[in-house]
Amino acid sequence: MRKLALTATAVALFGGLPLAAQAAPADDLKSFREYFMKRFPGVPLEEYKNGVYAINADARSSWEAIEEFPPYEDELMRGEELFNTPFANGKTYASCFPNGGKGIRQNYPYFDSNSGSVKTLEGEINECRTKNGEKPLAWQKGDIAQISAYMASTANGKKLNVKVPNDPRALAAYARGKQHFYAKRGQLNLSCANCHVDNSGNMVRADTLSPALGHPTHFPVYRLKWSGLGTLHRRYGGCNKQVRAKAFDAQSDEYKALEYFHTYMSNGISVNAPSSRK
Repeated sequence: MRKLALTATAVALFGGLPLAAQAAPADDLKSFREYFMKRFPGVPLEEYKNGVYAINADARSSWEAIEEFPPYEDELMRGEELFNTPFANGKTYASCFPNGGKGIRQNYPYFDSNSGSVKTLEGEINECRTKNGEKPLAWQKGDIAQISAYMASTANGKKLNVKVPNDPRALAAYARGKQHFYAKRGQLNLSCANCHVDNSGNMVRADTLSPALGHPTHFPVYRLKWSGLGTLHRRYGGCNKQVRAKAFDAQSDEYKALEYFHTYMSNGISVNAPSSRK
């Protein structure tokens, strides 16, 4: 009964109207936050940067012990090295980004009015490479996750500040991401929201389902399951597969739109990357 009530609440808040009639992004954000503030009273907004460890004290103690000797430290150092290594033409990644690429993670993803598309940090890392005559990197792990993690780490403590401008194309991208988040898919007929809104804090086998609020703050993330860093789009693909749905390609328009919506819903929470998760 509790699960049904929560699902009904989420549908009423977010999924019950055609996209054209739905609330403005700012109203969505207000409702999204309020939902979690009521679901987990006493958990401050900023705590959601710690994912499931914001709501599970037992799991948090083990996680904090792991974070004392971060398993991603070598990869983070490798990311810094790669970021500062000149391309064949003598330029570096710093030449492609505002502020030399440091302290900017909180502004991603963003809508680029010139191209009419959503720009992610990983997407712009590869754009920087190709602009400088280098081959693009594989999207989900390895060098691109390490470089992105290093760049994100330089913005730790800065609050996510994703903008959805009053541009029909930006609003359409946001709506597409919102639709993906709440749409059921796969043989299990589950949506992102079913697990990480409706049932956040509940158990699935031996794991507690994490709240969607704050999810993007700590990516790229080191998962023990992966034994390495991975991007947010890698995680999206894994989630789709877990509900037995066909995953979209990393950096597809579908996942970029999802990241746009998902990150906007965590505006006001500090970047906390990289971090470790199961």
